Amino acid sequence: MSTTNATQVDRRELLAAGAGLATVAAGALPSVGQPVADKAKGPLRIIDYHNHFVGPRFVMTGASNAAGPQADLLKRNMTDAAALIGSVGEAGIEARVINTPTAFLQDAQGNVAPGTDQRINDHLAELVAANKGRIYAMATIDAYAGESAARELERASKQLGLRGVFLESGSRGMLLDAPEARPTLTVAANLGIPVFVHPVTDPEMHNRFRRTGRNGTRLARATINSASLIAMLEGGVFDALPKLDVVVTTLAIGGVLMAGGFGDGARITADTPAAQRRHVYIDTMGLHPALVRSVVDLLGPDHVLMGTDWPIVVEKSVPERLQKALDACALDPAQQRMVAGGNALRLLGIG
Repeated sequence: MSTTNATQVDRRELLAAGAGLATVAAGALPSVGQPVADKAKGPLRIIDYHNHFVGPRFVMTGASNAAGPQADLLKRNMTDAAALIGSVGEAGIEARVINTPTAFLQDAQGNVAPGTDQRINDHLAELVAANKGRIYAMATIDAYAGESAARELERASKQLGLRGVFLESGSRGMLLDAPEARPTLTVAANLGIPVFVHPVTDPEMHNRFRRTGRNGTRLARATINSASLIAMLEGGVFDALPKLDVVVTTLAIGGVLMAGGFGDGARITADTPAAQRRHVYIDTMGLHPALVRSVVDLLGPDHVLMGTDWPIVVEKSVPERLQKALDACALDPAQQRMVAGGNALRLLGIG
């Protein structure tokens, strides 16, 4: 069996002053389930839904203090449009869906300059227009800013043509069930654009969890991602906005599995009647067959999106690794095409 290779940079290490950068090699992928035999199927059309890009117009605050070859590579990938476009072919995929987290641009107090979201969205729209079919983008919005955030999302979607919205799981003690976030979620539901709910670093939880190492840091971020999803499920957000589509990352798998087994969250499962089903999706970050199979079994292949967290993680041999994971899930060719790119294109409204 071939081995896999991924270069990964810890986000908190990147953002902390003087932080070091690390690489990890993923081990050989285990076999899970029985692969589907279909010699006639062609290569998968792969759309990577989970990617970050800052661009040259902004200063990556904490990253400027990191040093070393991996830090230099990540800064180049994160800020150089040519590196972004080149990575599409290098990864063997058709396109990336990018977003710009303001966590990369915050000052020491966690603030960004007024108007940053608007500048980001203008820049992303220009990048998409210059790279049609290879780059799609989601608007960056501070959902916790109330009506002003909702107005910016309206502009980014209707005037700039951005096809989704990138939101942080939490901010200033709030999760996405907060009243302050409802205007943005309402606009997303009304426009029919997906909401990508991304992990954030909670300072108190980070300080406590980081004592257990890098996986402790990931667990802290995963907890916030999961908590925001559960808050939306239990807080009536989907009852009020039944057309809302929400995508979480693989880090939120604990919350997805728990929600699917208990309480009202069980309405996210694949066997829920369509009229009652919550519109919750998850990405494939890590490309591990056991993780992919878990979420496919729970949510259904129509609610799983291929995503890698580029360039924080630079996956090698993406088509081969994804094919192994999908074969291990015992998906038929049509279902494999859904996960590889069809679901992302559908959510983004791309024919």
